[in-house]
Amino acid sequence: METKVGVYICKGCDIGKSLDIDKLSEIATDEMKAPVCKTHDAFCTAEGVGVIRGDIESEGLNRVVVAACSGRVFPELFEFGGGVLTERSNLREQVAWAHTPNDEDTQMLAEDHIRMGVTRVQTIEPPEPLIEETSKDILVVGGGITGMTAAKAAATAGYKVTLVEKEDRLGGWATKYRKVFPKHPPYKELEDSGFEKLAEEVEANPNITIHKSTTVGKTTGQPGQFAVQLQNGGSTTELTVGSIILASGWKPYEAEKLTHLGYGSTPDVITNVQMEEMVSNGGITRPSDGKEIDSIAFIQCAGSRDQDHLPYCSAVCCRVSLKQAMYVREQYPNAKIYVIYKDVRSPAQFERFYANVQEDEGVFFTKGEIASVTKDSDGKITVEVQETLLGEDITVKADMVVLAAGMVPTTKVDEAPETEPAEGQAEGGEAQEKTEGQTEDGKKEAEAAEPGAKILNLTYRQGTDLPTLKYGFPDSHFICFPYETRRTGIYAAGAVRAPMDFGTCGNDAHGAALKAIQAVESVARGAALHPRAGDLSFPDFFMQKCTQCKRCTEECPFGALDEDDKGTPLPNPFRCRRCGVCFGACPERIISFKNYTVNMVSQTIKSIHIPDEFEEKPRILCFACENDALPAIDMAGMLRLQYNAMARIIPLRCLGSMNAVWVGDALASGFDGVLLLGCKKGDDYQCHFVRGSELAEYRMDNVREKLKQLVLEEERVELHELSITDYHKIPKIMDDFLEVMETVGANPYKGM
Repeated sequence: METKVGVYICKGCDIGKSLDIDKLSEIATDEMKAPVCKTHDAFCTAEGVGVIRGDIESEGLNRVVVAACSGRVFPELFEFGGGVLTERSNLREQVAWAHTPNDEDTQMLAEDHIRMGVTRVQTIEPPEPLIEETSKDILVVGGGITGMTAAKAAATAGYKVTLVEKEDRLGGWATKYRKVFPKHPPYKELEDSGFEKLAEEVEANPNITIHKSTTVGKTTGQPGQFAVQLQNGGSTTELTVGSIILASGWKPYEAEKLTHLGYGSTPDVITNVQMEEMVSNGGITRPSDGKEIDSIAFIQCAGSRDQDHLPYCSAVCCRVSLKQAMYVREQYPNAKIYVIYKDVRSPAQFERFYANVQEDEGVFFTKGEIASVTKDSDGKITVEVQETLLGEDITVKADMVVLAAGMVPTTKVDEAPETEPAEGQAEGGEAQEKTEGQTEDGKKEAEAAEPGAKILNLTYRQGTDLPTLKYGFPDSHFICFPYETRRTGIYAAGAVRAPMDFGTCGNDAHGAALKAIQAVESVARGAALHPRAGDLSFPDFFMQKCTQCKRCTEECPFGALDEDDKGTPLPNPFRCRRCGVCFGACPERIISFKNYTVNMVSQTIKSIHIPDEFEEKPRILCFACENDALPAIDMAGMLRLQYNAMARIIPLRCLGSMNAVWVGDALASGFDGVLLLGCKKGDDYQCHFVRGSELAEYRMDNVREKLKQLVLEEERVELHELSITDYHKIPKIMDDFLEVMETVGANPYKGM
């Protein structure tokens, strides 16, 4: 079909006051050959949108360039459906608001925005969703408070749910606790967990099928088409589900590692979990001889907030000790209770709970560091405490000591096998452990990336379970979408995701249930999940040119690609997040999306006007990640932060989608330098596609090789990591890089 482009240049928001709009219109019609170009004082009004809609109908337009504000503003207003592609050329935040008005360089920047916008819509096609038969059923793994709440939430919304619990009853940790933290005002008294009522409701729900004493033996497939094998004794049940919620919970930190706090030296030093068991099984007595106690000491952060053990805070331990102090007070009204803490963390309404325990004159709180825990000849335990609030060391003697040990996610694997990095794997990447096997459809099963916890037993080539962060919690972008994991359509909830109490677990469960529902509905219509939610495109592979280098299969952060025995990629399109990391990895450029292609970016680069060296107007090309870097640039404009007008910005879905050929195209076209702006990487990363920035940095070796081939200085390419809040850095980055370009001199390919 012939492409017919309409260009609509807005004059509002200072654009008309800063630019020569007539000249921009000439660029659109005369140079870019757009059959329709119109201007308006405010295209975001009903009248303005009506002008565009009228032209689409009367002129048969199938491509629209709106040269106005950022595409992050009114994103749905300029969506016209029916195969009409819309490109937003940002003349407001990136031109009029960030540069000198009515200046020659500002005008040239705006003209290039028109060129780039028209070129982009001319070189892409409307995406066609992949529609296949999918399941909308949901699997919940874990029958504790989180799992039951998630199952109930999804079932109440009308979805069929399978709930799997490895024990012979529902309830998880709640079955082991006599009482839980206060849930109602005035937040002073302990309460029942209420798990029995929740379990009854779940068991009575006709939309929920429950499998107790059952584990997941194997999970294959992709969202909408997960094939799951459940194992109960010697029997196997097979089912197909659309999405999965992992609510497998937590396990206590290994107390055997806390010998420096006296654990193992005497039975009278126990953990908070053992204390709960004692209370539930008849009451509190001294473990060594079964006698009643006169005193008890609670040691907080036992192994937590400790680089030699658990570096993080487990969030609930302080409140557990407060609760257990109340247990002691209930059974032994005259007992002396000592709580030795680093910091007491009892947030929100639980501050009242903490204050209530503080008012008990029999409970002594002190901040301090434990120097030693020893057993005396009289049976007492001596705790030496340093750095106290009293300004001096103190000694506490007690009949028992309770260690507030932390929470460890069930996904944490303690000992990883020694493996060699896979060929082609990025330095610092994940170790790969390969095994043999094939799925029924011939796809190669290979465990890689990291050893799994054997909960979901996935057949992804990257591993058997959810990839985890350094502390063992499932990997996710915990700021923007905490329930998401690196396995599309699989959501972590509750204490397996982060340390939390039952109340927070319940809230978490509702969030994960909603995400699981969104997943099955999106997949059913062929739409992507986060962060490009609703994107109907998917990658297409021109296999005839594939060299089986396996870069795409190894570098995909989400396991969207399996491979056959020769290394040929075998796509699982419903796992794909549409980031484009695969075509950034492909040296043969055989991968593309209908609306995001290597050619689209290459042609966009070539559409930009490059002044000759005698005009002394350097040109910088900036590839900016659409998730953090591009919004940061927009925010700099919104704040009217000024920077040089020599940079031309091309947004990328992810910096990991950057193909090295684009750097070559830019430099060969005469650009003096190339800036790469991506999200931050690492365990506390901001990268919305997890590994994009890491891979971009890794691929800088390819970029340097390209520079050598062109006999150009390495300084001509820089990579910067930005979070969305780093907008204040934009002017300095742009201006400093321009200074570097002025130092190294004009690109010798300029004008060739």
